[in-house]
Amino acid sequence: MHKKGFYEKFLKRPFDFILSLLALVVFSPVFIMLAILVRVMIGSPIIFKQQRPGLNEKIFNLYKFRTMTNQKDSDGQLLPDENRLTKFGKFLRSTSLDELPGLINIIKGDLSIVGPRPLLIKYLPLYNESQRKRHNVRPGLTGFAQVNGRNTITWEEKFNFDIKYVENISLLGDLSIIFKTVHKVLVREGVASKTSSTMEEFLGSNSSNEN
Repeated sequence: MHKKGFYEKFLKRPFDFILSLLALVVFSPVFIMLAILVRVMIGSPIIFKQQRPGLNEKIFNLYKFRTMTNQKDSDGQLLPDENRLTKFGKFLRSTSLDELPGLINIIKGDLSIVGPRPLLIKYLPLYNESQRKRHNVRPGLTGFAQVNGRNTITWEEKFNFDIKYVENISLLGDLSIIFKTVHKVLVREGVASKTSSTMEEFLGSNSSNEN
């Protein structure tokens, strides 16, 4: 059983709600401008929705700005991500502007500002007992792993950072991660792995790709 401290139990959710609501208001002109640009340069739908596991593995729809086209091959299958990721899409990802709609997820209670990043549903059966602890808390728009390598570290390293965060949640820790995230976004660090435009697929702890 995950034992919550005072901050996590009483302050973290109100902190998330108020800060994300303020951010949504402040960045609303940017939000509208990006929505228009995505529609013109990439197409519709503007918002990319994908089901992800959240707190206690409850499934929710994660919102992002669309960064890829729907280009298909001659057999009607979607082309690899690298072929569908547009130049404007790469810009959105490198600046993390594609994550802005995630503020809506925070307001709804699907996400926290800081927490383990929500991954794909298909990874759920692949987690070991320790890695599954990442779902003892709300997933985050950013996280401890994201300020310690993001997509340039191995899956094992990423999960170790996630579990360390879950076991040591604090206000000062969250504030530190938020400030470090701003720095990482400004310098565009850790967006892509060494062999992929984002991060290699997780295949399980005994066979996951190493960087």
